[in-house]
Amino acid sequence: MRAPGRDVPGTAQRDLDVIVVAYGPVAGVAEALETLGPGPSVVVVDNASSPATRDVVSASGARYVDPGRNLGFAAAVNLAMTRLAHTDADVLLLNPDARITSGELERLHAELHSRPDLACVAPRQHLPGSEAPSRAHWPWHTPMGAWAEAIGLSRRRLESERYFLGGAVLLLRRSALADVGLFDERFFLYGEDEDWQRRAVDRGWRIRLCPEVTAVHGSGGTESDPARLQLRLHASLERYVRKWFGSGGWAFYRAGTLFGLVPRALVRSGRRGQTARRLTRLYVAGPDRTARRAGAVPGPGG
Repeated sequence: MRAPGRDVPGTAQRDLDVIVVAYGPVAGVAEALETLGPGPSVVVVDNASSPATRDVVSASGARYVDPGRNLGFAAAVNLAMTRLAHTDADVLLLNPDARITSGELERLHAELHSRPDLACVAPRQHLPGSEAPSRAHWPWHTPMGAWAEAIGLSRRRLESERYFLGGAVLLLRRSALADVGLFDERFFLYGEDEDWQRRAVDRGWRIRLCPEVTAVHGSGGTESDPARLQLRLHASLERYVRKWFGSGGWAFYRAGTLFGLVPRALVRSGRRGQTARRLTRLYVAGPDRTARRAGAVPGPGG
């Protein structure tokens, strides 16, 4: 294992590249780029191959990349990494439904370089037009964690500071990227950020949520079909748990999830009851298998 190396003094002011993976309403991309403002080099990978998005990106001065199909998030980020303007700059991942100003980005960049062992940082996030928080970090997904959540210990898990950062506004250190590698493209949407951070932590890096820096994140603004989004989320969870804990770990995780879901499915009514019953059916059938059959995610090989 290679220990994190120290950066050259003054690197907090070096160039910074931005990657936006676009899929969905073009207005979100336009607002995200406008809020960011001039300064960093931006590459937009358009998984929707939208002419309107191409026009907005070109007008902003950012670089537009059309892969010709929906690659998913991980593969689109990896493609963008080959098109960045600089080979030694840190990289901000910015969702089209997220907003961060140049001033807040500068503060976030300084936080990244406040310690030599930070692989990535993320700001505190809130919903558009509100101070209501938009979640920016989650407890790691583990088989024991699934059982802890089933019996109501999820908050305690999060407060223990064992968490990973969401990828909506995520600043990655270039030297960590060089050490850890790119995103695992077996994750179509969701899971790739947690997987990369787990690999980083295993190699001696650290991650940090920076509550003194703020950004806006609408959450879910790039997918209009909540059922399809749910399939993608839980398929990625299965792939993540299988990768890190094996088939036995997945069986234990699945059992814990069902242990928590079944009582809610039986006793709750209304929307919450419907959601619990739908998730119960999904976990009985297998999320990854179900999502692949529905065409929500490709097979593990791409």
